[in-house]
Amino acid sequence: MDAEYLNSDRLRRELLSKRTYSDQEKAKVYAVMLEKMEEALRQKKSLVLDANFHKNESREPFFEKGKEKISIIEVRANEAIIKERVQKNRPFSEADFEVYEFIKQEWKPLEVPYLVLESTNENIEAMLQQALEYLKNDQESNR
Repeated sequence: MDAEYLNSDRLRRELLSKRTYSDQEKAKVYAVMLEKMEEALRQKKSLVLDANFHKNESREPFFEKGKEKISIIEVRANEAIIKERVQKNRPFSEADFEVYEFIKQEWKPLEVPYLVLESTNENIEAMLQQALEYLKNDQESNR
């Protein structure tokens, strides 16, 4: 896929020397992500934004600016896999299971159509194929 990739954890690490996952910190990260999205839209480039966007107020500015050009993919995993993954050393994220549980409690369902992928430790290729097919079909229907 010909797209730039922007990960909120990596961006948070680049922007902040101490990371707390506070609402103010998330707002700062999302503000930079929104700027990058607006720039990509102006340049007619594809951009993948990788973040949890767990609250409506964090999503709305992206929906307003991106309108029909946004395709959403939610990746889920069962809690056993999540526990396993957050215990591993991840180069850009210190989020642990406690952060996951906090975000899960604050999660607000999306009110727009989107693709849900169920992640396991064996299905990355299948998920990528589903995602690419979804993006292709979603963008064609938005033309």
